[in-house]
Amino acid sequence: MDEHITYIGLDVHKETISVALAVGDRRGEVREHGRISNTPAALTRLLSKLSQPGAVLRFCYEAGPCGYSIQRQLSAAGHDCVVVAPSLIPRKPGDRIKTDRRDAVNLAKLHRAGELTPVWIPDLAHEAMRDLVRARLAAVRSLRQARQQLSGFLLRHGFHYNRPAWTQMHRRWLAGLRFEQPAHHIVLEDCMSTIEAATARRDRLTAQIEAMLVDWALAPVVHALQALRGMALVTAATVIAELGDITRFGNPRQLMAYLGLVPSEHSSGGTRRQGGVTKAGNGTARRMLIEAAWSYRFPARISREQLLRQEGLPKPIRDTAWKAQLRLCGRYRKLTRAGKPATTVTTAIARELAGFVWAIAVQVPQPTN
Repeated sequence: MDEHITYIGLDVHKETISVALAVGDRRGEVREHGRISNTPAALTRLLSKLSQPGAVLRFCYEAGPCGYSIQRQLSAAGHDCVVVAPSLIPRKPGDRIKTDRRDAVNLAKLHRAGELTPVWIPDLAHEAMRDLVRARLAAVRSLRQARQQLSGFLLRHGFHYNRPAWTQMHRRWLAGLRFEQPAHHIVLEDCMSTIEAATARRDRLTAQIEAMLVDWALAPVVHALQALRGMALVTAATVIAELGDITRFGNPRQLMAYLGLVPSEHSSGGTRRQGGVTKAGNGTARRMLIEAAWSYRFPARISREQLLRQEGLPKPIRDTAWKAQLRLCGRYRKLTRAGKPATTVTTAIARELAGFVWAIAVQVPQPTN
């Protein structure tokens, strides 16, 4: 049967796709097929040329900025296609030549050998929610940058606000500032207008996430994760939008490794060396969990906001959330007393928090496709 399978590597770019074929088993022929345009019509013509009675086509290409449209088109045509993780593609240390043709040939060979690691592919609705969540994250970054620019401008001219900033009182203080040069008032007003526009954009996208959550298939998981401390709606929606179906991880350790929250290691013989976390996988979800982990520096308790978020949730989920509080708050104090830096402690808490996220997600009934 293997001799009737053709493994096809696609090196995908914005305008073109380089194609290579690996026929049959490991001893079969591997050749370059050529280059086509990155359009649905060109991909359809490629399928018509390669399709033969009794032959099986298996495609692969690297995950990248071109998204999953090629995978969806090939799957709709009845062919197997995987999108592989670029960071996990085996590479020879001595290989110093990289071309599109070589990349396509290498993908075809490795796909035939079973050496590639596929990524999880979201459906259209999930990808739309993820784009919405990422748009809000971009708005938050723009707001932070605008605030930093204003703070730097004021610092250069000797103005200090020694109370919590970005409140209504802070806004009135800014309006009362006086500069010798008229141009500085123009700069101040422009910075303030930029901050107000960025704040409105962030709030608008936050409201859209709340509105779109109603029709999302993974909304029950988002609601369940809000039982955890530090996991309000936006944080929970961001984590699920980035991770997708958490139940695809067989155990919590796999999720921790995917998030890059496990220690790196370089051991040899009888020597074991562990370093900082690997920071592999999804950086956005990892950052959200680390931000949520800061809330566990306070004693364990159910706040009014958390109690409202837990209303209507099953008792096993609420029990898991309380168990997480007891363990993580105690763990935070223990590591702090041991003299660990705050960043190290928070990262360790985030790693264990990922395990409780997995434990709650697997208790939520999954939607049927």
